[in-house]
Amino acid sequence: MARNNKIESRTRRQRSLRKRISGTPERPRLVVYRSAKHIYAQVVDDLAGKTLVAASDLPAKKNPPADPPKGKKKDRAKQVGSWVAKKCLEKGIKQVVFDRAGYRYHGRVSSIATGAREAGLKF
Repeated sequence: MARNNKIESRTRRQRSLRKRISGTPERPRLVVYRSAKHIYAQVVDDLAGKTLVAASDLPAKKNPPADPPKGKKKDRAKQVGSWVAKKCLEKGIKQVVFDRAGYRYHGRVSSIATGAREAGLKF
């Protein structure tokens, strides 16, 4: 029972955030998904309904990065944030809106944001 309430609470917070946050072509939305073992980030243009850039700490089957993520989960999240920022800058995206997807802004979620900011992305 407690697990369902936890999931429902997060989806309620996520819906509340999505009412106020939207990605445009000039300023797309940086979305974070956090599972128990991995972290995922993608940049979405909501008007076109397309994912522009995506990265995660999973080992890639195609085109693996030169330095696979190592260390603690927070360190891997910071690397994912910097990878997303580098891919965005290559595509000409300089500013994004950060969507934490109902998660609290601490731990791995804030590490992604820190990594992206350090790599040159503006929030």
